Amino acid sequence: MMKAANFPLVLLLAALPMVAQKPFPAVSEINPPTIAGRAVNLDAGGKLLPWPMADDTGYSYAGYFESQWTILWDQYNRQRLPYFYCCFDFDRTSYEMMPDQHWANSTAYLRAMMEGFLEHYYAYSGDERAITFLESFFDYELEHGLTPEGYAWPRVPYASANPGAARYSGWSNLGEDYLEPHVVGEDGYAYLRLYELTGNTKYLTEAIRCADALVKNVVPGDETHSPWPVRLYARDGKVQDGPMGPYSANVVEPMMLFDELTRLRLGDVEGYKKTRAAVWEWFRKYPLKTDTWVGYFEDTPPSMGNMNQVIPLEFARYVLLHPELDPERREHARHIIEWVKTTPKWPKYVVHGALTTTEQGNGTNFCCNLPNQCCDDHTARLAAVEALYYAKTGDTSYRDAAYRSFNWVTYFQGLAGGAHSPFAGQWWFTDEFADGPRRMMDSFWAVPEWAPADETHLLGETSVVTKIRYAAGSVTFSTFDAVGEEVLRLDFKPETVTVDGRAISQSDRLGSEGYTFDEKTRVLRIRHASGRNVDVQGSGGNAPPIYVTFDAPHLAAGTVLSGQIPSGVIDWGAGQWKIHVPDGAFGTFNLALADAKSEKVT
Repeated sequence: MMKAANFPLVLLLAALPMVAQKPFPAVSEINPPTIAGRAVNLDAGGKLLPWPMADDTGYSYAGYFESQWTILWDQYNRQRLPYFYCCFDFDRTSYEMMPDQHWANSTAYLRAMMEGFLEHYYAYSGDERAITFLESFFDYELEHGLTPEGYAWPRVPYASANPGAARYSGWSNLGEDYLEPHVVGEDGYAYLRLYELTGNTKYLTEAIRCADALVKNVVPGDETHSPWPVRLYARDGKVQDGPMGPYSANVVEPMMLFDELTRLRLGDVEGYKKTRAAVWEWFRKYPLKTDTWVGYFEDTPPSMGNMNQVIPLEFARYVLLHPELDPERREHARHIIEWVKTTPKWPKYVVHGALTTTEQGNGTNFCCNLPNQCCDDHTARLAAVEALYYAKTGDTSYRDAAYRSFNWVTYFQGLAGGAHSPFAGQWWFTDEFADGPRRMMDSFWAVPEWAPADETHLLGETSVVTKIRYAAGSVTFSTFDAVGEEVLRLDFKPETVTVDGRAISQSDRLGSEGYTFDEKTRVLRIRHASGRNVDVQGSGGNAPPIYVTFDAPHLAAGTVLSGQIPSGVIDWGAGQWKIHVPDGAFGTFNLALADAKSEKVT
């Protein structure tokens, strides 16, 4: 995302973006005392440990996505969510947030990333507010963000919107009334997953619309033309010079949409299969061989030289999780990881032993910023693919590399005063509150031993979790599919595991149906093949914590608490406590004594 408040497009076209104007090394080593303004934690060998708890990986990793969810829910209650400004800043005293009103709104692909985050967060936490949030978010787009009926691309999502616009129709700096086909696929897949999560068929209807539009408008590709352009006018599908363009390597998300609809036997299955096969052959022949990974971000001019790491890494993640789709998945994933880590198109930084990466570049100019200020989501993506590669191959070097990079990402949780986008003190909603958290959650799925050791959580699943309930010595959940695999980390020892009321057996390795449990790590793996409702019961364990937030409605920092806040949850007495700004090891709002002379965080 190349975003710069108040900078005209002509400057973007002249310099992509304005961060580097001279050659840079592909990889540099730096060892600063702070990251995102926070003092680094190092081990005895000078290698980076997580923040805020250097000795508690689970707490620190979970703190990253938990804090981002807290801020999202706060924004939901401030009624700024439907517009979802691209960028925001915050007052460094009150920490009140201020949206930027000059740069393009990210719309469709933000929703896709957000669905990926909160679908998994719901399974991890059981917090039903995540579903409320998602449905509201997607419902707004259904009402205000789709192309008109009768277009060449009818009733599909626009990729972006003008700053603060209540109606989405593209960004005027790139031309009104345009869309991006790869984002139609990405957002369509998110609608399909949301249908699986909620059972609401309006989301399925939109997913099928997206898939049908992609089938209708696919063309044969070649070295400079992809099956769908990177950007085109929605009304007639025309691709013109300037901000429109004929090439995007990102056919990954459209293939994901086709794959899932075909698996479910929904929509034009034969059309999806035929189109998917043709697109896969083009992808194998060109991007996978030439590494021409261009054409993703919604606010950049088209270019065959400006490479990005999102497309290849998302492809690697997809085939690692769906091995049946690519017989060469390991070779492809390994090549992609090494390409991202060594390409001279943009700089990478080794920060106290943690490799961090920016998002895109052309070998001279790059996005996004100098190290330790931004791009936690892009480093989290690289780390996630490395961790998943370890999970599938057993190569511990990739796990160890992922660990250090994820550690770096933790420093950006909550409202870190030293983190910002390239051109100002602003932050990016898409990166910080959707893309980064969803890939940090992959860390627990790939390496469950990293998850909190004293809590019970579902960490990863092959089928969408539609309902889940945590209790002391118990976790009960339902999945969309009758066949699935789940990985959990428990704070108790399981005594029975049932599927639709029938007990399944424990064994040393997963068979067609059953479970394994490692008593040392307390990692539980389940495979069920004949039911959707899974119940795990055991002895010991703690009741799940109750999280209290002061965001319904939002309450400003400095507010003195009195009585029951939130209503009926905790009685804070009369004026003893106040809401305190992020400070010390706290990434979001917390509590302090109301006495003005006391600044001690409690």
